Amino acid sequence: MRLIISFVLFFVLNTAFAQQKSALTEEEYLILQEKIRLNYNANVDSALVYAKQMSKSNNFKHLAFANGAMTQLFQIKGNTKLSKEKYSLALKYLEKVPESRDKIQLKSYIYNYGGLAEWKRGNFSAALDKYQQGMKLSVEIGDVIQIVKFRGNIALINEAVGNYQLAIKNLKQLNDFVDKNEGIFTKEDFLNRKSNINVNLGSSYENYFIKNSDKKFLLDSAEYYYKRAINYSQNFADNKITAKLSLGNIYNWKGDYKAAEKTYYDIVFYSQQNNQPGLLCVANYNLGDIYFTTKKYDKALVFFKKCDSLAEITKSNNIDFLKSNYYQAKIYNLKNEPELAYKHSKVYLDNYEDFQTKLNHEALEVNYKLGVNDLTQEMVVIQEKYQYDVLINKALKVFYVLLVVGIVFLLIKNIRDKNKAHKKMNALIEEFKANIEKKNNAEIEPEEKEEILETEEIHLKRENITLSIDEAKENKIVEKLLALENKLEYLNADFTLPYVAKKIKTNTTYLSYVVNKRFGKSFGEYSNELKINYVINEMITNHMYRKYSTQAIAESVGFKNAVSFAKSFRKRTGVSPAQFANNI
Repeated sequence: MRLIISFVLFFVLNTAFAQQKSALTEEEYLILQEKIRLNYNANVDSALVYAKQMSKSNNFKHLAFANGAMTQLFQIKGNTKLSKEKYSLALKYLEKVPESRDKIQLKSYIYNYGGLAEWKRGNFSAALDKYQQGMKLSVEIGDVIQIVKFRGNIALINEAVGNYQLAIKNLKQLNDFVDKNEGIFTKEDFLNRKSNINVNLGSSYENYFIKNSDKKFLLDSAEYYYKRAINYSQNFADNKITAKLSLGNIYNWKGDYKAAEKTYYDIVFYSQQNNQPGLLCVANYNLGDIYFTTKKYDKALVFFKKCDSLAEITKSNNIDFLKSNYYQAKIYNLKNEPELAYKHSKVYLDNYEDFQTKLNHEALEVNYKLGVNDLTQEMVVIQEKYQYDVLINKALKVFYVLLVVGIVFLLIKNIRDKNKAHKKMNALIEEFKANIEKKNNAEIEPEEKEEILETEEIHLKRENITLSIDEAKENKIVEKLLALENKLEYLNADFTLPYVAKKIKTNTTYLSYVVNKRFGKSFGEYSNELKINYVINEMITNHMYRKYSTQAIAESVGFKNAVSFAKSFRKRTGVSPAQFANNI
């Protein structure tokens, strides 16, 4: 009897265990995978629930992904020990997965999660190492979505260690890459990618300004990208709130403290409602910073202390905690309270040394792996400088004589050119104002339209046409071009001959021919003229637009850089963008 009972118990327990460790179907696996990805930023606990649910499978592929995801999730919650254990388990289960494309892709996922965990710990060089390994695997199998993730994460590493220009370059290239591969993404995923890229571009410009506070135009660029991020983030609350918080920082830098204060209070309310202590910590620090700047020291102390308390809870707001104690020490020094000033200065100094030492070490490691820093460059510059010193000294006397003559010549020429440019600019402004008034008042009468069309037809017949296109087809191309103009498509950086030809479903030869025939210019000249005319019109009608820097205006109409934009603008108007804005 005992033997029978034991057998029954064994059978029941074995059945229960088998049910607990049954394999998920592929559909169930993909659904859980997506739920983990959707929740790991917004709700870590929910993401962990889904990851643990996946880890109950007996399929090695499912176990590898589940433990890879938990690597990052436990690190977000501050549990480094468990995070590292899960990463080791993920690699262990991965080894048992049969060789296939799926295995390579899965390995890239695990490297990405491992890199995110290292990034969260502040180990930027270790994170970069994992991203680079994962990138190679994704390129090997042509996994565009994963390539986008790795490229975005590598850009964040560059920003974190102070390589702001490189981060900006990376992100702009990534933005073009995402646009070219738009068809691979769902509409929602595409908007999410664009939102993330624009948030990160704004952040890179903002941090670049912090290190170069004399370059005010960087703030305009940061504001531009944060606003674009908000537009892309209508369905992504986390991205939208991050962009708004960052926009508050820009208002703060620009001295618009009321707008910044309102923005930060909105963030405080949102983070309290959604239980996001990390975000709440940042918002409280920023409010303290505003009140310190405006000399409301008692109010500033309230928010700095809240920031400290939250940093103790999150264990991840190290920079906010550090800066908060810096300002508290300054406030207590101003209030002549030596004990408290000493206390907070000690906290700052004790933490700053460790933080800065680690950051410097990570920056060196990252730059070494990227090949960014050439440590011999400074010595080469010095050597070249002294190599030519003797020759330069001999040439200085001749140079000074030529310089004086040149300056006198340029002054005379500049006065003449300036007078010509102002005449051209004033005529141009009057022309645009007349066009605006004409559009607002009335359309051309039908009889006048017929006369114009007849004149155009006579003109076209006289042209020496070497390429024959059906007139209906030609008109269709012009019609589609005008439709793109109405949608302001020409403001995009990728408004090129191949892009537009593809967009309106024709070839580049026909498009180039039609533009040349109908508009009397090359496609490049046509595109540039549309952009410059848009800027001129905005400057005349929108006083806020005149306040933007040349760099920000250039980027707003799709120019690659401010230099090429300014050159095209001067060619059209005879003056620089700044001179034009000042004389309206």
